[in-house]
Amino acid sequence: MDTNDSTNTPRAPQMGPGELTALARRLRARADSVLMRDQPEQQRDLRAAAAVIDQLLQLHAEIRTTAAVTDGIERLLELAGGA
Repeated sequence: MDTNDSTNTPRAPQMGPGELTALARRLRARADSVLMRDQPEQQRDLRAAAAVIDQLLQLHAEIRTTAAVTDGIERLLELAGGA
């Protein structure tokens, strides 16, 4: 069997927007906790990770909105006989 076949790789479970939001919240809470006050580099890393997750969620929402608008335009063009 070909070991490079992509079907041999199990699909990793995907996190939804709600789970990602909760993860970002937990990362921020950990960064703000008393336990991290003596570890400023780790605090910055945790806050940066939370910010990246927030940016990805925003980008995901924008892509979905754009896709919905594009789909709507395509349907209107089809109805008008232009596509």
